[in-house]
Parts: sequence; structure tokens; C-alpha cells
Amino acid sequence: MAIQKLLWALFSQLVLLLLFLDFTNAWGLQLGFYRRSCPNVEKIVHTTLHKYISRVLTLAAPLLRMHFHDCFVRGCDGSVLLNSRKCNLAEKDAIPNQTLRGFQVIDAVKSALEKKCPGVVSCADTLALVARDAVSMIGGPFWDVKTGRRDGRVSIASEALTQLPSPFANISQLKENFAAKGLSVKDLVVLSGGHTIGIGHCFIITNRLYNFTGKGDTDPSLDPKYAAALKKKCKPGGDIKAVAEMDPGSFKTFDEDYYTIVAKRRGLPI
Repeated sequence: MAIQKLLWALFSQLVLLLLFLDFTNAWGLQLGFYRRSCPNVEKIVHTTLHKYISRVLTLAAPLLRMHFHDCFVRGCDGSVLLNSRKCNLAEKDAIPNQTLRGFQVIDAVKSALEKKCPGVVSCADTLALVARDAVSMIGGPFWDVKTGRRDGRVSIASEALTQLPSPFANISQLKENFAAKGLSVKDLVVLSGGHTIGIGHCFIITNRLYNFTGKGDTDPSLDPKYAAALKKKCKPGGDIKAVAEMDPGSFKTFDEDYYTIVAKRRGLPI
């Protein structure tokens, strides 16, 4: 019970933060926005999404990440879903977003909605509902999602590149990054809790494992045993697709363990 209360407290704040980031799209949001135009919207989203999450639990993390990446640039307007054109490179193809996964899930859910309610539910709302249900389906909390978002029509790769938090950023840079969005250090900590699920790519951390100061050394801030375990998965000059768990031991479960392991210097360094 205590753990569930902690998770709920964590995600209650996270949801509020995502709404705060949705500064361009938040006015007019309400519960039951589609109660007349598409009354079964949440049931359709849940049923379609369950077909994917029930087979591949690890899809939950990238879907939550996609929602965050969408909200951090231009608010939660679905602009991360737009494809590039000859005259414009879209957010989806920006370097930070090239590792996003789950677009096929969003497409499947949106297609299911279009069959029942053509031209009604926005892509932005679809992504927000999918992120919520994905977390809930792997044991995380459930929260009410206000809907009524309008889809953005502008998507610029350079904005995603400069605004999204870099995996190579230090704490000072992350503080500045979040402050630019009007977010505090506490907000940074709360949103970081989303890393309790999912994986990270080895190429992001190999320098900290094998050449931290340019002398072939390992970052001393990492727990030595954890660093040794990471080296078994992340080889120097290895496969660019190689990955490691963000929350070792429970990366498929939404829980509070991420904070515990970070305090022990065992969380995947980001």
C-alpha cells in the first residue's frame, strides 16, 4: 500500500508537469471532451493498446517517452508524430528522437479510433491516452486524462535537438534545460522517475565506462560492481544497438526502485 501511495504521488506530480508543459494546448482541456462525439474513445484506446502491451511489456516505456518528447517541444500537440517533408526535417527525425519506438502502436490506435469516430479524436489526445494506459497496464498508477488537445501542424527537428534534455548533459545543464521550460529541480527529479521502466542505449554511456577522463578509466561516481556489470553488456566500440536496463532488476515494472538504485550509484547513468 505504501508503495502504491508513493507511485500515485509521483505520477500525480508527473501528470501536472506534463499539463504545465502543454502550455500551447492546455486551455479548454476537460474530462469527457469526447463524451458526445466519440463516447467510447477510452475503451477503444485501451482495447487496441492492450493487444500490443500484453505481448510486449517493454513497449510501455517508449510510449511514455514519446509522450514526454512530444510535450517538451511545443507542448503536447502530437508534433512528434509528423513526418518530415522535402522542405522540412520534422521532430521525429531529430537525433534525440531517432531512438523513439512505438509509432506503429499509435498508428494502430488512431486507425481504430478513425473507424468508429472519423475525424474526431486528435493525434495529440491519442498519444496522451496511450501513454497513460501503457503505464497502467504494467502495474503503474491510472490517472484521469483531460482531452481536447488540438494537433500541431509545425514540427521542426532543430527545436527538438536544442530543447530536449541531452543524455550527455550533466546536472547543471539539466537544471538549465528544465528551468528554460519553467520547471524546478523537484520537477526534474519527478520526471526522472519515469526511467523506472525501459532501456538505454550503450553508446550513450560507453565513454563513462571506458574512457571517462581520456585515460582509459571508468567514472568513479559509478558503483564499481554495477560498472562491471554494465561492461558485460556495453562493449567499447560495440553494437550501436546494444542496450541496458534503466532500472536493473525491475525495468519492466513501474515502481519506486529507480530512486533507490540511483542513490546507490547503480542506475543507468544518463
